[in-house]
Amino acid sequence: MVLEQLPIVIPALNVGFIQTLKLFLVTLLGAVPLGLLICLGSMSRFRVLKSIVRFFVWIIRGSPLMIQLLIIYYFPGLVWHNPIWGGGETGRFSAAAAAFIINYACYFSEIYRGGIQSIPVGQEEAGLVLGMKKSQIFFKVKLLQMIKAIVPPMSNEIITLVKDTSLSRIIALQEIIWAGQAFMKGSQGISGAIWPLFFTAVYYLICNGILTLLLSKLEKRLSFFQ
Repeated sequence: MVLEQLPIVIPALNVGFIQTLKLFLVTLLGAVPLGLLICLGSMSRFRVLKSIVRFFVWIIRGSPLMIQLLIIYYFPGLVWHNPIWGGGETGRFSAAAAAFIINYACYFSEIYRGGIQSIPVGQEEAGLVLGMKKSQIFFKVKLLQMIKAIVPPMSNEIITLVKDTSLSRIIALQEIIWAGQAFMKGSQGISGAIWPLFFTAVYYLICNGILTLLLSKLEKRLSFFQ
């Protein structure tokens, strides 16, 4: 029975995984730079800006991502009567991407902050004594050390992001878990089949395995900062 269903199930799971992969990549591309901006805001000398940014980060990190997805997708239509995302798959993807980018940018910002604060202040003072500008000190002295410090925690968040993309099905985004679950309810002439849902774990394992290898290589390349 399973062998007969494979030609139908695998293409459907592949389509769902492509959606999962797109959400992962878009989130990463948006959250990495946004997280740095949020980090700079949270370390600003302007107390008002610093307080607002840190309060926002506290709210995002302290509330479930699933709730944030529901609010971002449904709030404009139900409260403002302006469904900005629309009802199609493109709208659901856009809403999910916005929620994931905001959520992960806040987590990344704290990792950035920890990395920056882990560098001894004496290095900047020594650079200034040698006549270097602050921009030169940051890019030539501090940047690679900061990257070295944040790679392990960033790696964990990136791998978690791959798995968290499954939460997007709460707003009916047809990612890989949605595709696998559809064969339990009835899809393309197949119903009551639970193995496709379990088989989706293979996709996550392969994806996370590749990411783990790549991030490990990056960490080893930066190992000279010991």
